[in-house]
Amino acid sequence: MRPVPSASLLLAIVLALAGTVLPARAKTSPTGKATMTDYRALEKTIRDTWDFHDPSTSEKRFVAMLDSVGGDAAALAIVHTQVARAQALQRRFDDANATLDTVATQVKTLPAGRPAMHAQARLDIERGRALNSGGDPGRARPLFEQAFTEADSAGQAALAVDAAHMVAIAAGNDSAASDALAWNERALAMAESSNDPEARKWRASLLNNLGWTYHDAKDYDKALALFERALAARKEMGDERNTREARWCVARCLRSLGRLDEALAQQQALEKECAAAKEPDGYVFEELGEILYAQGKPEDAKPWFGKAYDELNADPFIRNEEPDRVARLLKLSGRP
Repeated sequence: MRPVPSASLLLAIVLALAGTVLPARAKTSPTGKATMTDYRALEKTIRDTWDFHDPSTSEKRFVAMLDSVGGDAAALAIVHTQVARAQALQRRFDDANATLDTVATQVKTLPAGRPAMHAQARLDIERGRALNSGGDPGRARPLFEQAFTEADSAGQAALAVDAAHMVAIAAGNDSAASDALAWNERALAMAESSNDPEARKWRASLLNNLGWTYHDAKDYDKALALFERALAARKEMGDERNTREARWCVARCLRSLGRLDEALAQQQALEKECAAAKEPDGYVFEELGEILYAQGKPEDAKPWFGKAYDELNADPFIRNEEPDRVARLLKLSGRP
């Protein structure tokens, strides 16, 4: 499956070509004295700043944020964890762990209270993400569970949902499918019942994850229903790119159900939209090849497998983590 791509009070403003983002700052009273940082606003700024399709640019943005957080040590530590997350997404795990070691030192100096608990939650979830991405879900899972408890105690509902969904991902990666299902459903229940708009935005991702859990179990009818709910949630959020990815999941499940003509029509529509947006999608190319191949048209499929190979082989994560997938694309493309 394609990566889950893990997300407005516009506290994050991307400046021209520099990619610099202004973070939520400590509020100032009428007397000019600094008061408590709005940590929920800071979390929203973080989510608005991220471009998960471009972790290198995201890293630069968070480094720029460090200079503008001010004297709030907890906020500084929280933003610093996102530098580490961006490094880990670039598979620079040594850099990410070194950055998180710096954050751990910062967190130890914080006075007890919700800001310290919030910073600890961010430290634990990002340490866990680095471990999980590096292939060690067993060590990552306890950190995600700690982060869930800490974020909940800090009153950060959206971060608690994020941590619960990461427990599910780690459980799935560690072959604990029943645990993955239970934690995904727990996270979804939290998101749907929360009065925090940022927590509720997690519904689409969680429905998508549940869809893949059922798809992996070959319960394709239930998976399709979940993917369609995820698509509705994406449309509600108005995110064009992620809506296309949700449509891809629906079409992918249609292929599993043997509804090949419907799947082909939907992937063809996506391919045209991606081309118009100048955002070629290797996963769409791959599916076009797979559907045509399943229809008994291997020659028609070859160009799409070739396009998919060019795009997906250029992705270091896919190339390193799924070499058999990439090799199959090359073979089916008919290239030497």
